[in-house]
Amino acid sequence: MKKILSHILLAAVLLAGCAKNQVTGRKQLILLPESELQTMAGQQYKQFLTENKVVSTSVNKDAEMVRRVGTRIAYAITKYYEQQGKPKVLDGYQWEFNLVDNKEVNAWCMPGGKVVVYTGLLPVTQNEAALAVVMGHEIAHAIALHGNERMSQGVMQQLGGVALQVALANKPAETQNLFLSAYGVGSTVGAILPFSRKQELEADEFGLRFAAMAGYNPQEAINFWQRMAQASNGQKPPEILSTHPSDQTRIQKMQQYVNEAMPYYKPIGK
Repeated sequence: MKKILSHILLAAVLLAGCAKNQVTGRKQLILLPESELQTMAGQQYKQFLTENKVVSTSVNKDAEMVRRVGTRIAYAITKYYEQQGKPKVLDGYQWEFNLVDNKEVNAWCMPGGKVVVYTGLLPVTQNEAALAVVMGHEIAHAIALHGNERMSQGVMQQLGGVALQVALANKPAETQNLFLSAYGVGSTVGAILPFSRKQELEADEFGLRFAAMAGYNPQEAINFWQRMAQASNGQKPPEILSTHPSDQTRIQKMQQYVNEAMPYYKPIGK
């Protein structure tokens, strides 16, 4: 009887947690308030920056480029969703963009627009437009609530579906690791929760639109992801590829998204 009640309760929680995403239109399992995740993100982001070497924008052109690209994308996204009558998509966002001295080929975005790019990514991006493709992709994951979706799944599976505050109080280390894993922050926090194929394609699609809105040519995406596929060179893939699979099928799909993004593209200065 207890087992049956447990299944009924689980089904009720899952049903109550399904919400239609304002950006993608897809129904998602969202059990955690985004505002609470944004608060947690602010804390974790600050801690990450104190524990890692942040490259100063005042002395480094690459750091300034990261800040410039992020600011342009954030402005374009904000303006777009205001025009769409969906300003709540970005409720609570307080954007931050930082370049961190780390050889990993990686980048990520926490809830509320907390973005980090690793210096190891820049030799692969090679130019500002390709960097915009990556940052647009990572920001799209956050705006489409993919991290919330993954963490909700993790809370259900690993922590019994309890509220975030309860999870933090009872199992702070496990909850923190689950959070960092859900947003792809580093490889030392345990097994990374992989983005689903559907989430990846959504981030590709909307990330290219965001980059295009900010004035960056979305066609650069094809060359970039081909370089990313070659970056592994038959060895362990770059960290970003462990949650962002890059294969020929995906690159072919990317061409479709490039074509869809081109109407949003207006070159910077024109």
